[in-house]
Amino acid sequence: MSASKLVNGYEVVIGFETHTQLTTKSKIFSRASTAFGAEPNTQASAVDFALPGALPVMNKGAVQRAIEFGLAVNAHIAEKSIFARKNYFYPDLPKGYQISQFEIPVVQGGVVEFFLDGEKKSVRLVRAHLEEDAGKSLHEDFIGQSGIDLNRAGTPLLEIVTEPDMRSTLEAVAYAKELHKIVTWIGICDGNMQEGSFRCDANVSVRKPGAPLGTRREIKNLNSFKFMQQAMDYEVRWQIEQIEDGHEIQQATVLFDPDTGETRSMRSKEDAADYRYFPDPDLPPLVIGRDWVERTRSEMSELPRVMAARFVADYGLPEYDAGQLTQSKATAAYFEAVAAASKSPKLASNWVMGELSRRLNLEELDISACPVNPEQLAWLINRINDGTISNNAAKKVLDSLWSGYNVGVANITAPKFTLTASGTNHQSEIDQLIDSLGLRQMSDTGELETIIDGVLAANARNVEEVKAGNSKAFNALVGQAMKATKGKANPAQVNELLKKKLA
Repeated sequence: MSASKLVNGYEVVIGFETHTQLTTKSKIFSRASTAFGAEPNTQASAVDFALPGALPVMNKGAVQRAIEFGLAVNAHIAEKSIFARKNYFYPDLPKGYQISQFEIPVVQGGVVEFFLDGEKKSVRLVRAHLEEDAGKSLHEDFIGQSGIDLNRAGTPLLEIVTEPDMRSTLEAVAYAKELHKIVTWIGICDGNMQEGSFRCDANVSVRKPGAPLGTRREIKNLNSFKFMQQAMDYEVRWQIEQIEDGHEIQQATVLFDPDTGETRSMRSKEDAADYRYFPDPDLPPLVIGRDWVERTRSEMSELPRVMAARFVADYGLPEYDAGQLTQSKATAAYFEAVAAASKSPKLASNWVMGELSRRLNLEELDISACPVNPEQLAWLINRINDGTISNNAAKKVLDSLWSGYNVGVANITAPKFTLTASGTNHQSEIDQLIDSLGLRQMSDTGELETIIDGVLAANARNVEEVKAGNSKAFNALVGQAMKATKGKANPAQVNELLKKKLA
């Protein structure tokens, strides 16, 4: 679905609730481990099992991570916040309620900014509140039974809630990716969507432009960006079809089935009143001193938005480039290393965002596992800048580097030349590889002039057409000259010489 705000005459309205599992080693109100993959019910304490007399004790590490997130999105950190009991009955919730925050959350407001199709977007946050995760129901179809695993019960979550600011499914996915980048960048969440560390609920509604907000349906537990896109696209189409057929949309919680590509209703959607929130009598108010907040601010590493602004100021990059290069710490570090060694920030940006990213995506590699190190790419860029090789020739050199370097093991073999990873003189390495592949551009102007004279003599008709004002004929002569030099001539130099001789 395109980024257009209108779909068949309807405006799409989307808000997100994201459950971000925090990277603490123990649970939010108990000392039980949060490690993933243990045998069922081996990482649950008396608090998690809700045994009589077991009382919750706040995990300071969870609060620390909430503060870090608030600072990362320019939100207000509440000096005093309250924990509440959210009452509902479900097999994997042994207490009969979930400890969460309602009226006064720890993080209030904030904004997430990102680029979509080159346009800067902003999504306002309502809040981010701390809460405990529920357990997990296990359904064994082959024996017709279900069980409860409480290993996940009590795992600390930061639930991040947006305003209904997104106006297309593409914008919503771009927001989710940006949020994922932020929480993994600052290290409060490992971002593993397959393990449930980053779970998104999308509230989707449609309306005619200018009309009040439509009735929303909440798509629960979207754990991949691909399925997120498919689920919201289907839900938008379904709601429009229902309205066009004269039906009213009923507020509901729905699930997405990747096998059918459809959403299906799970239950009617509850409102806050249905949960009968009230302050938890076992937990005092959470008080966060300003000194704690300021100390955290001073200790945090450079945030992606701050780094992107620095890339614009220091390297003269467009905002879009800076945003793309700060998608991960590894990408940003790689770019800075290339920019420093090549002293060509824009060309470094173009190669990292373009050819390098294309190859990494094709092979599903993270940039941390890139077969070409930053210094090698920097010297390749230097040889483009000084006219030693053309841009197309540089791609051929990159091919050889890429195929020969795999996780630090060197096997680049060209005619009469073997490159080893142990060497540190990357300038020499690149120069030898250029020569061994026969890609060095012609530097002898006299030789090039002789070749061009031959091309002009062999293409008298094109020469006459150029003099008559035919630009296509000029391009044909450029092509013939490049062919005669086997692509080793500098195209700019060929153009200059041809214009001089045809004047």
